[in-house]
Amino acid sequence: MKLLSFFILGICTSFYISAQSSLDLLTISGRYGFPQEYESTYSGKATETGMLVNVQFPIPFSESTIWYSQLTNTTFWVNNDNTMPADIANPIMISGFILQTGLYKKFSNGRGMQLLIAPRFMTDFNNVDGGHFQFGGVALYEKRFHDRLMMRFGAMLHDELGGPYLVPIVYTDWQISSKWSLVGMWPISGKIKYQVNDNISAGISHFGLVTSYKLGHPDYQGDYMERTSIDLCLFGRVRVAGNFHLEGRLGYSLGRSYYQYDADQKADFRITIIKFGDNRVAKNVNFNPGPIALLRFVYNLPL
Repeated sequence: MKLLSFFILGICTSFYISAQSSLDLLTISGRYGFPQEYESTYSGKATETGMLVNVQFPIPFSESTIWYSQLTNTTFWVNNDNTMPADIANPIMISGFILQTGLYKKFSNGRGMQLLIAPRFMTDFNNVDGGHFQFGGVALYEKRFHDRLMMRFGAMLHDELGGPYLVPIVYTDWQISSKWSLVGMWPISGKIKYQVNDNISAGISHFGLVTSYKLGHPDYQGDYMERTSIDLCLFGRVRVAGNFHLEGRLGYSLGRSYYQYDADQKADFRITIIKFGDNRVAKNVNFNPGPIALLRFVYNLPL
């Protein structure tokens, strides 16, 4: 019972610090990408499916100091009826385990700082070795402007298999009115939300990120797969019982790609979608972006 009380205290303290009204402690999501044609070469269509599991767990040291962690697992599959060369991954199955853990410190006058390390295990589960691990970090400075607006400014720096990857970040937690809110870690993720009533919300969601996975299959061992996608969706969320919610999303995956590269193919540097010294040549042919549907099961703990 003491351990449970300490855990709940940690969550509530996190709410106090970040001024969030609730926290999604557990998210389980399924994804379906409607079949799309290849850009060239192949006549068949590719179908993307995926799943996501996210768990968040803050631990308080005091009212102003918290050790915050979240663990995310994502898995993607791409299937088709085409026959491809043996050195091309087909079908595609890649999975990532991403840990973000570190210290949050609240200062006076509505200021704070968040410093996280972000190791990743990105793989196809074949011939796993140290090359399947990647490392990075996140640093954010927090400023509360008034009771309804808190922002954080900083960046994420990550050592992707395709080269160093920097993402400037602006986090917003803005309660625009009693019904409308804007929450997100831009440009990675965000929501414009309308609260219909206590049990139903709806709006627009955004998610976009570049991730890379080392491939260990003997036919192309040492290659890596780089996945890029910007998901723009309409969403609706309904409380089904207690703190359990179902959220449906329907939208479009912009700029989606699964490109396979030799291990030595790297860009010099990237800032979000801007690339410097990128002369890489992909080994495979990509399929077209297209509509997507997602269903999420969420356990949300209100303040």
